[in-house]
Amino acid sequence: MSAIKKAITAAQRLAKEVDTLRFAEPVAHVYNPLNYAWRAHRQYLEMMNPLGAEVLFLGMNPGPWGMAQTGVPFGHVPTVRDWLGIDARIGQPARMHAKRPIQGLNCPHAEVSGERLWGLFRQRFKSPQNFFQHHFVTNYCPLVFMEVTGRNRTPDKLRAGERAALQAICDAHLEVVLAAVKPRVVVGVGAYAEQCFRRVIGERPIEVVRILHPSPASPAANRNWAATVTQQLVDAGVW
Repeated sequence: MSAIKKAITAAQRLAKEVDTLRFAEPVAHVYNPLNYAWRAHRQYLEMMNPLGAEVLFLGMNPGPWGMAQTGVPFGHVPTVRDWLGIDARIGQPARMHAKRPIQGLNCPHAEVSGERLWGLFRQRFKSPQNFFQHHFVTNYCPLVFMEVTGRNRTPDKLRAGERAALQAICDAHLEVVLAAVKPRVVVGVGAYAEQCFRRVIGERPIEVVRILHPSPASPAANRNWAATVTQQLVDAGVW
């Protein structure tokens, strides 16, 4: 079975398993783009090299203006639509927060983290085909968490019991992805993703690298993020 088919099967299972979880206040809304944006996510998975990827990038979870809208990790709308060429119809979650509507590929809001990450890939590799020949990007957790105000709540801020239940499912999924993709090196986009990789990989001989997260909430990311991360990847021998 190809890496693509394994990844599709794993994502379908992940979508069902995380839907069994329940989250208490301050979480008020939970979006699962593996459900309502499945067609787009599947198109994305089908871009993977069937043999896998030498370099696997990992993010934390979808952003409200990124994967939540597009079904693609760090899925900055113009990049997903115009560079990756994803054109699948995107639905909506059953319960939608008024301040975080799902507008799919028509969403006017910019996912800055995704714009920076995919912008770097676009600049370096020129075409999606060149990028996906040896690289792939995934997320650790597929869910988007929002408080009653619409404020984003990241997985590391969940209640301890909720965090543990989510981690068990997402760790198991990451194990399957690693087995399918067979990367030479894995790159955590930020400290949380790096920790997830290290926990799941354990003592196996897979190199783990961390890059600066592209979030505009990080002052360091707002000072020529692309050049900083390029140097980090070059120094680590990834590029």
